[in-house]
Formats: sequence, structure tokens, C-alpha cells
Amino acid sequence: MEYLNLLLLILLPVSLLKIFSWITKSSPTNLPPGPAPLPIFGNLFKLGKKPHESLTQLAQIYGPLMSLKLGSLTTIVISSSTTAKEVLQKHDQSFSSRTVIDAVTVFNHHESSIVWLPPTPQWRTLRKLTNSHIFTTQKLDSNQSLRHQKLEELVSYVRRNANAGSVINIGQAAFTIVLNLISNSFFSIDLADGFGSDSVCVFKDAVRGAMLEAGKPNLSDYFPVIRFMDLQGVRRGMSKHFGVLDEIFEKIIQQKLLTLHSREGKGDLLDMILDPSHDNGIQLQHHEIKGLFKDFFAAGTDTTSSTVEWAMAELLHNPSKMTKAQQELSDILGKDQPIEESDIIRLPYLQAVVKETLRLHPPVPFLVPHKAENNVEIHDFVVPKGAQVLVNVWAIGRDPALWKDPTCFSPERFLDLKSDYKGQDFELIPFGSGRRICPGLPLAHRMVHLVLGLLLQSFDWELENGLKPENLDMEEEFGFTLAKATGLRAIPVIRL
Repeated sequence: MEYLNLLLLILLPVSLLKIFSWITKSSPTNLPPGPAPLPIFGNLFKLGKKPHESLTQLAQIYGPLMSLKLGSLTTIVISSSTTAKEVLQKHDQSFSSRTVIDAVTVFNHHESSIVWLPPTPQWRTLRKLTNSHIFTTQKLDSNQSLRHQKLEELVSYVRRNANAGSVINIGQAAFTIVLNLISNSFFSIDLADGFGSDSVCVFKDAVRGAMLEAGKPNLSDYFPVIRFMDLQGVRRGMSKHFGVLDEIFEKIIQQKLLTLHSREGKGDLLDMILDPSHDNGIQLQHHEIKGLFKDFFAAGTDTTSSTVEWAMAELLHNPSKMTKAQQELSDILGKDQPIEESDIIRLPYLQAVVKETLRLHPPVPFLVPHKAENNVEIHDFVVPKGAQVLVNVWAIGRDPALWKDPTCFSPERFLDLKSDYKGQDFELIPFGSGRRICPGLPLAHRMVHLVLGLLLQSFDWELENGLKPENLDMEEEFGFTLAKATGLRAIPVIRL
């Protein structure tokens, strides 16, 4: 009813004529199958409160290549690994643009964002920056000692709470440590001045708020003619959250500029970007720098900490799996040797836990929306130029044709499978694939395994208030990223 009430407010005579003309524009007749659209509204009412689930159910009726009409926006939904491979590999170039949602046009963020820019020279410059100066193996290896130091702080924090018998918000603890890992790599400072501190809460609220606003089915995206009205307040909400992040980053930039020429050893990312004498071939304006940091921090902190939280939730929900993961850590590393990055490859069950978590709980359930640059024929149907293309990786991860007992948390399935999430195995693509694959994947891979490994290696965990594992709330909160609806709270116990 929320959509109906809002739309009734906007059906003014002039707007109605414009909307009707948009919807009746000619389009290819050989669209993929899909539910019959209502006049004006199209299939909007099919989305529901959890679109990833609703569209998965519709795909069971209409198939893995499905078309919807969301207001004036033609949307193609991909729900199988084979069709995803067609889109993201065979026709990668035709689908390499983005359908820019209204929420990210705040402060013109889409014009300087590596996530939302089409593959223009500007986008290629930003991609070169990430590939050459941020997420290379050499750069990540050089920062290992920094990550080790931050992870020691996490262990100390959890140990203090274990000694006091206190409960920990696991998602917030993971968010804090990931925030400082990234901010030290980029700025050489801690953005979080302590676990549970005000600075953490402010940053986390801004990031999560932005993800929720960006994930809302937004009338402004489906009826561009009434975009200026911002009926659901999405742009207002996003302005608030982006404003908080921009203020933080602007202060850091200004502080860097004051000390840039008086310091030696300009080693972090911001030093390199701001220093005109640095031979990197890349010069960015302040708004571009802040746009880049909003992308990296929002994606890096929210998705990484959420994956750790989901993994811990699944292990607490399935205690035998947690015991198995802890036993592997004890057998391979012992109790007194903290996990290091070089150990990840020696821990197949821990890797399997992470893969299984990403299969069931992909951080971005539809990936970032793609856009068709031209008419593309796929499986005898036509994806029309300008169509929004959503890859439902949540549905692919639960496809019974691919996975036995698809809703069951079973890391063991990956002990024999060679599937990985690096973008080549299309049954598991939580980070996407092709030229628009998430550039931060190499860092996320390291951080998730390290944080999860340390939490399991050093501590046993109990649910608070005597809650039984089978009663743990596993509900999802839909946004641009898929978070746990209720924060995971557990009591650490030092392992003997």
C-alpha cells in the first residue's frame, strides 16, 4: 500500500501523460518472459519488502532470464549461473555500464565514483589507481604488519570482555577493526578511537544508513518525471549520510595538506594522491578523492564486517561446524601462534566456511545494477538497450540445480569443489565478474579470513541469556547490502 499511496499523490495530469508516454514507447517484442505488467505501475508491486526473495520466486515461474517493467524502467533479472556467465563474460562489454540509481546522484557522487561511472577514461584512471597502487599483491603484502597490529587490538578487546564475562556485538567489533585497517592503509590514522566509541557509531550509522537508502525500491528511479519530488526522502537521507562521510574525509585531506611537504616517507595512499611530485600519472580533485573514499570505505567496512558477522552467526547456529573450524585451527596452527595471512591457504575448512557464508549471504544480493549499452540477444531473447540488468546472486547461491540442500549451511560442500569467488566460477560470484568485478576483493579475502580465524582460534563463544543455537535469529535486512536484521551478540570464553 505504501507504493499505491505515494503514486496516487503524483498522478497529476501532466505527469500522468508523461509517464504514460514513457511506458508506451516501443521496445523489442522478443523480451524475456515475465509477469504481465499493470498499466503505469508495471510490476512494482511484485518487489515486496525483500526483493531478492520475491524475484527468486518469480524466476521459478518465468525462468532464469526474466523481464520486469518497474514503472518506466525495463529490468532484466538474471537468476542462473549459466545466464550470468553470458552477461558478465560473453557480453561483458555490452553490459559494462551502470544503471545509476537516484540515491547516488547526491553531491554528484555518480560522476566521480568507480562503482557508478560508465567505463569512461575517468573510470579507467580510477581503476588503474586501484589496480596499481592499492590492491596489488605487493602493496597488500607490505601492509601485513599493520593488519597484524590491528588484529592484536581486536584480540585484546575480546579477551578483556571474556575476562569480564561481557557480551560483544560481533558485527560492530568487526566493523571497528576493518575501519581502522582501511584507514591506516589510506591515511596512516585510526578512524575509530576505540571499540564501541562514538566515532565508530557515527561512521557505521552513516555507512549503514547510506546502504539502506541505496537499497530502497525508489519511485524516483521508476518514474524519472517525478524525481525532483523525492517522495520517499531517499535523496534527503542519502545527503545526510554522505554529508557525514564527506566532512570526515575533508578534515583528513586538509590535515594531510598541512603536513604534506614537511614530512618524510610519504607512504600512504592519500600522500601519494595529493603529492603532485609523485610519479603516479594520476591527479584527482578533492571531490573525486572523497568520492573514491566513500566507495572504498562504504563497500569495504560494511560488506567485510557483515560477512564476518554472518559467518559467526552461522557457526553459532551450527555448533558442530564451529567446533570443526576451531579444531582445524588448533591442528594446523596450535594455540599460541595467531593466524597470519600466509596460513589461509593451509586452512581449507576455514576457507570453506567463508565460501559457504558468501553463498548463502552475498553482501550485495543483486550486485551493482548493470545497464545494456545496446540490444543484446541472449538465449533467443532480446535484452533491450538501456535496460537495467540485475544479477540475483542470492538466487544463484540457493539454486537447487547447483547446490544440494541449498538452504543448509554446509561448508563441507566446498572441501571437494574447486569453486572460488574470484569471478571465474559463476555459481559463486558475490563480488561480481568481468571488468566490473569488485576491485577490493583481494583485501576483503584477507581481512575476512584473518578476523574470523582469530575470533575462532582464541575463543569459544556462547549466546547471551542462555539462547539456544537453533533459536538464533537469522533474518536478513534488505538494503543495497544484505545485513543481519538483528546484531549478533555473543559472550567470548578464552579457550584453554
